Amino acid sequence: MSEKIAIRTTDAPAPAHTFSQGVRKGPFVQVSGQGPVDPATNAYLFPGDVAAQTIRTLQNVKAIVEASGASFDDVVMLRVYLTKREDFAVMNDAYGEFVTANTTGDVLPSRTTVFTGLPREEMLVEIDALAIVSA
Repeated sequence: MSEKIAIRTTDAPAPAHTFSQGVRKGPFVQVSGQGPVDPATNAYLFPGDVAAQTIRTLQNVKAIVEASGASFDDVVMLRVYLTKREDFAVMNDAYGEFVTANTTGDVLPSRTTVFTGLPREEMLVEIDALAIVSA
């Protein structure tokens, strides 16, 4: 049985509370929900700009995935949480550009989008991921 390993990287924001940036067990990698936070300063970026927040958030997710030994191509599922339904189209465009640019081949990750409240008022988007490390 494989051991559970905490994933840590300075290329993504440090966790604000009692959880890991990501966890790997065997080939499975779960990335905790990330937001539009600068890894160096832990400041929330791009107030009111859902497109820029989406890109920054995906950059944080990608950094954690890569710190686990996986690549963005190993991501099989992304879950996007938005605070406002009217931000969907803008998020979707930014998301599409990032995911397409960071995925090789024709198979993109699966995705779910949920509209909900988020922990910080300045957060318009939060994203988590599930990856399976290729052999």
